Parts: sequence; C-alpha cells; structure tokens
Amino acid sequence: MYATVMHGPGDVRNERVEDPTILKPTDAIIKLSATCICGSDLWPYRGLQPQDGPTHMGHEYCGVVVEVGSEVRTIKPGQFVVGSFCLSDNTCPHCRYGFQSSCVSREFMTGAQAPYARVPLADGTLVASDEMPDADMIPHMLATSDVLGTGWYGAVAANVREGGTVVVVGDGAVGLMGVMAANQLGAGRIIAMSRHETRSNLAREFGATEIVEERGEDGIGRIMDLTDGVGADSVIEAVGMEQSMQQAMGVCRPGGSIGYVGVPHGVNFDGQQLFFRQQRMLGGPAPVRRFLPDLIDRVLQGKIQPGKVFDLTLPIAEVAEGYKAMDERRAIKTMLKVEE
Repeated sequence: MYATVMHGPGDVRNERVEDPTILKPTDAIIKLSATCICGSDLWPYRGLQPQDGPTHMGHEYCGVVVEVGSEVRTIKPGQFVVGSFCLSDNTCPHCRYGFQSSCVSREFMTGAQAPYARVPLADGTLVASDEMPDADMIPHMLATSDVLGTGWYGAVAANVREGGTVVVVGDGAVGLMGVMAANQLGAGRIIAMSRHETRSNLAREFGATEIVEERGEDGIGRIMDLTDGVGADSVIEAVGMEQSMQQAMGVCRPGGSIGYVGVPHGVNFDGQQLFFRQQRMLGGPAPVRRFLPDLIDRVLQGKIQPGKVFDLTLPIAEVAEGYKAMDERRAIKTMLKVEE
C-alpha cells in the first residue's frame, strides 16, 4: 500500500510501504475510512522535534475492522471503530482512574496516514459504534479520535462549569474543539483568542461568545478588562509555547483552573509565580479513550459536528500539500481521503 512517511523536516512523501499485519495477539487491523494531519505533526515537519530516520506518520483514525489477533475479545471484524492516539489496555489502575494516556502498557499510535493500520491493544483502545456511519458522518467521527477528545480533556482539566467564564488560548483545531467542549459543558461565557477571521468565525459557530485578537500582555489586559479585572474561571491552553502559557496564566483568576493540552516546547515556570498565582493546572496527553463513548454518541445523535474543523480535504497522494497548507496556516486541519 501507499502511506505517509516523513523523511525529515519539510520532506513528507506518499510512498509504498509494507501492508500492516498482526504482530501481537492483542492487535487489530483496520481499513481506514479517512485519516488526517494533526497540528502536532507539524513539530517534526518544522524541525522542532527530532526524529530518528524516516517515520510512518498518522495517529488519528477511524474505520472498519478487517482482522483481529487471537486474544482480542470485544472488537470484531466488520465493526466501525474509533481509536485514540494513546494506545491503552483500559484495565490498569491508571486506566481505571480515567487516565488511559498514562496506561502502564501505553504505546503511541503511528502509521495511520494510510489505507490500513495496525492498532495494538485493540480491546482497550478501540470503541465500536452501534451503527455504520454514512459518508457524511465520517469527518465528525474522525475528529473524535484526537482533536475533539483533546479539546474536551482541556475543558475538563480546566474545570469548565455550568455558567462559568472560559478563555481558550489557541485557534488551531484543538483550541476550536476546546470551544465546542466548553459550550457543551455549559459555560456561560467563552472567550476565544484568535486573530484569523476563518478560525474566529468557526469559534463563534462552535459557541464562542467573544473574540480577542490581541496577544501577549495586550491580550491579557483585554481579557482582564472584559472580566472586570477578575480573570477567567477556566482557561484552555492549546498551543504549547511560552507565550501561550504565559497568556493562560495571566488571564486565569486565583483559584481558577488551566487545562494545558498543547505539547510544550520551550515552556518554563517560575516557582514563585506558580506559588502566588494560586491556579490549578492539569494537562498532558489527553485520555481520549475516557471520552470516546460519549463523544461518539453525541456525534451520532447530531448534537455536535466537530468535522467542520476539516477545512481542506485531499487525496492521501497529495499529503505533502496538506502538510504545507497547515504549516502556512492556509488550512486549519487537513483530512486525507484514503484508497487501497
């Protein structure tokens, strides 16, 4: 089959690779209905994250099971499934506590920008839907695999509550999903920080009540003005840079909560600052598996349409253009159509 391989910064190719096979009795093979490019894929693409040789790309996926290993019990061929980028057994103490992304057997999904993919720990990782989604539903189901689940975790980690004030730092796909999650969780006011019209418009469609274009100290000042000097009850940090984290801490009220789901790059903290700000902080890789059953149900019931975050769709053969478009911010998120 042909799949996506990153050979180095800026060098993404659609090239022939070996078909995936069952390597462990807990594996499953799925035929992908669609796949996509993640914002985190741009870190190695930009040379900001080291890689050891050519890498098979892709960790967001949904599709139909075609084969399972001998020890797989709950997942069966013919089922439509969605899985997380964190592979988990869903039985260890951390999984049972709701943090499948810290599973003692944790692996990270790779190789999903392809027509077929091997999914380790299939019973614990994959969630089957009760029905076979139609073609129009596929983008929404795909979004639950990572960006919606991650945005949702950001909102939960930020302790979003009914009627509360929420600030979302970052207008990429995860930030926009954080807006959607905050809205679904009943926030009374959602302030999205964005200076890009297309993204701002989508943020409003997903539930943002206000948009703040300023960044840095100006952005902090603007939000403090909007909240009468109090700050936000909950802040979702969805970027992972020093400036974005400083903005998140700068707008969070004492006793408020920051959910940080942007992979940190160059972020440092001062102990005195942390001590005197009195802000709760929870984040890290999202335990998407915790939320998948609920998110899949919301999608199938038509309560949410997270697939609207895909504003560019390309055949997987044109994956290099998909990376370039996201790198240049010409696209929020690229969905890839797959063929055998």
